[in-house]
Amino acid sequence: MAAQKKSNGEILIKGAKVHNLKDVTVSIPRNKFIVVTGVSGSGKSSLTIDTLYAEGQRRYAESLSAYARQFLNRMNKPEVDYIKGLCPAIAIEQKVITRTPRSTVGTMTEIYDYLRLLFARAGVTISPVSGQEVKKDDVADVVSAIQKLKEGDRVFILVKFKQHRNRDIKEELNILMQKGFSRIAMDTNEAGEGMAVKRIEDFLEMDAADVTKLFQAGKGKKESAYILIDRIVVKDFDEDDIHRLGDSIGTAFYEGEGDVYVEVIPQTGKKKLLNFNSRFELDGIVFEEPQPNLFSFNNPLGACPACEGFSLVLGIDTDLVIPDKRLSVYEGAVAPWKGEKLGKWKDAFVRSAAKDNFPVHKPIADLTKEQYNYLWKTRGGINDFFREVEQNLYKVQYRVLLSRYRGRTTCPDCNGYRLRKEALYVQVGGKNIGELCEMPARDLKTWFDQLKLTNHQKEIAKRILIEINNRLDTLLKVGLGYLTMNRVANTLSGGESQRIQLTRSLGSNLTNSLYILDEPSIGLHSRDTSNLIKVLKELRDLNNTVVVVEHDEMVMQQADHIIDMGPLASHLGGEVVAEGDFKTLIKNPESLTGKYLSGEFSIAPPKTVRKWNRSIKVEGARHNNLKDITVAFPLNVLCVVSGVSGSGKTTLVKQILYPALQKMKGEFSGDKVGFHKAITGDVEHVQQIEMVDQNPIGKSSRSNPVTYIKAYDEIRDLFAKQPLSKMRGFQPKHFSFNVDGGRCDTCKGEGEQIVEMQFLADVHLVCESCGGKRFKEEILEVKYKDKSIFDVLEMSVDEAIDFFADERKLSDAIRPLSDVGLGYVKLGQSSDTLSGGEAQRVKLASFLGKGKASNKVLFIFDEPTTGLHFHDIKKLLASFNALIEQGHSILVIEHNIDVIRSADWLIELGPDAGDGGGELVFAGKPTDIKKVKQSFTSKYI
Repeated sequence: MAAQKKSNGEILIKGAKVHNLKDVTVSIPRNKFIVVTGVSGSGKSSLTIDTLYAEGQRRYAESLSAYARQFLNRMNKPEVDYIKGLCPAIAIEQKVITRTPRSTVGTMTEIYDYLRLLFARAGVTISPVSGQEVKKDDVADVVSAIQKLKEGDRVFILVKFKQHRNRDIKEELNILMQKGFSRIAMDTNEAGEGMAVKRIEDFLEMDAADVTKLFQAGKGKKESAYILIDRIVVKDFDEDDIHRLGDSIGTAFYEGEGDVYVEVIPQTGKKKLLNFNSRFELDGIVFEEPQPNLFSFNNPLGACPACEGFSLVLGIDTDLVIPDKRLSVYEGAVAPWKGEKLGKWKDAFVRSAAKDNFPVHKPIADLTKEQYNYLWKTRGGINDFFREVEQNLYKVQYRVLLSRYRGRTTCPDCNGYRLRKEALYVQVGGKNIGELCEMPARDLKTWFDQLKLTNHQKEIAKRILIEINNRLDTLLKVGLGYLTMNRVANTLSGGESQRIQLTRSLGSNLTNSLYILDEPSIGLHSRDTSNLIKVLKELRDLNNTVVVVEHDEMVMQQADHIIDMGPLASHLGGEVVAEGDFKTLIKNPESLTGKYLSGEFSIAPPKTVRKWNRSIKVEGARHNNLKDITVAFPLNVLCVVSGVSGSGKTTLVKQILYPALQKMKGEFSGDKVGFHKAITGDVEHVQQIEMVDQNPIGKSSRSNPVTYIKAYDEIRDLFAKQPLSKMRGFQPKHFSFNVDGGRCDTCKGEGEQIVEMQFLADVHLVCESCGGKRFKEEILEVKYKDKSIFDVLEMSVDEAIDFFADERKLSDAIRPLSDVGLGYVKLGQSSDTLSGGEAQRVKLASFLGKGKASNKVLFIFDEPTTGLHFHDIKKLLASFNALIEQGHSILVIEHNIDVIRSADWLIELGPDAGDGGGELVFAGKPTDIKKVKQSFTSKYI
């Protein structure tokens, strides 16, 4: 126990000054579960990610050789006096870390890597022709077969005599003599004595013509020549005999190029000729031998040659061919079968379909899978139609016709499995690797629990199965049991991506490490948060220090230690306000978080709920796991869509409603619209659809919030109107750091110069010419109220509103940033330093700033409370109400209970995730959900 106590200790951070941190000194207890909380912009990420993690990574990089360091992302030393007691650091950030369509849930969790190994080592190759197992024989198989024969049986080990091109038979025999072989066995096809054995020397003494005649004559009489490798009488073999036998069989496999024949002449009964083959073939097909790379779609050996491992190819797009699935074939559902000439295809299909009882009057959406396949694959069906089109491509009208219906479609060669067919012949437990990757994680876990293997397979797969089961268990614990292994990584939400990284980290069983997680509860329903907490505690119990940046009350209640940053944001934050456990935090009068947790402050639900009379309805939604549901989304109110993670919220809103409305408005969207029957209702009441997501607002380091909301134009105009500007002929463009003129010529308005140091961290030097002020000296001489353009950009939003109080238009342009809770952000702060939640609120502010627009907009928000403290959620809801007062409509996908309570209309999907979800559980006022027993939200509201 003493050793355990000694190892605990603490991590001491002394004098942290990164971003807005005000010389913070704080100690973090080791091997504990710690929550860092506080309002948005208070310095939580600066303390955890930018100080703790950055220093941990930098120390690791410094331990490597100079050669290795030049290939790493070079890390600057964070601005901190020192950090004592730091252990290896792993950060799991709230970002979708990959954009490549080659990365899947299986590859991210490493489950797919273990599956590849399982199939390569314990898989059985099944011939698609006979359904038989494909095996290849080795030396041990032949030895075993001989040992099973009766004692006294005579055995000849033979290989076929082959005459190579450009050699006569005598020459071939001569070479065999030189190799050490001395006898040829000739099959005379007579029962009893077996093959006639002749010495090679005897053949060599004969005339060449006679030898050739002798060898070739046999072919007509079914007589064949073999090289006799060895002959032996079956007995109780000792070790030396088995060695000799093994050597002879090895030689035979080599000489016979994979084919060995064993003639058995029993003491009684008929002779028999056994054939052994070390080639991997059956039914006339030579199969690929299983190896891990054969099952990798990122490797040329395993990737499907048609789609190159992407699962999609350019082909006939089914959604373009049948755009409206409400129609039947008779009503013209098949778009190309129109007009006088091509309409004949429809007429012919309708006539022939009657014979096969195909329902030509049934809407496409209601067809069974077999009926849908019949429409495409039967003679005279859609596939035949496009075959004829392709045969006539020399005519321009057919080329135009084909181009109209081409798009990205599932690869027909691999059926979307991404692998070449040889890999899909290999099975474990009767399934190929592609079929396993299509199963949701929870079903895959059940399948592995029931998997029956032979003793030999069990021995090989023992370790692999432990790794697979551990990772699947963690996936289920963090609420991702509904994901399939082939789900593409770039379709995951930030919260899902983060929990998948957590699965990988737990699978590796590291100990004595520092884990830093950025809001792991994002995207989780309250039901799943409790499971997540168990996983984090398991990580701590492996002797790790788990630091979580979090606002969730459930997580805080379970923490061993809480650090509350604040008191407010930006220049008003950056201090440690309170430390201790949950009870200590509640009692602390300085802690804003404590006041919300104790109930002293709260987010009160609205006294009255808005009534609505207009809505947009999605009918018959059945994409992914949605089960043919019809949902009405009311307009001019705050409508919230909730439900457990994986219940179908994103599918309904982001994959059906949003792209379908965009198409109806004629706005191009690269997204395919999810499967549904129709969008009806007051669609014309919405002139514009805006998806306000958490993607960065600008990739350039010069992009900033004030340019994004178009308020910088007002600031530049104001400075251009100053007397000194007029005297010097300065125009608004001179006060921009994006174009030449007023910006510093040396650093091009960046304020710093970067010196590349190869294997050391790049050195960021303040620009010598402008001293980091980004503008030329003569531009900085222009002042408004004694402040230059640089001084204004250094102000926070709240400071700027007070400063520009006299300039009503300008202060009104900046105010929306403060209204959405970004009063702490500097006007000139680079966009790439904003978090996802902050970027989302800058977008929201840009719409608020437009005032009462003539265009009625439907705003769709995907989890806007990401990164928000209770205090900021209050501001966010006020912003939503302001947009609704302007005549807009707001639709929010959200799990936050405060936002759900504040909704005018609540839609809950579920009841569970994956196959257990996809149903409409509830639609109505939030207060009425308590009556719905199958709702998980009702328990928490």
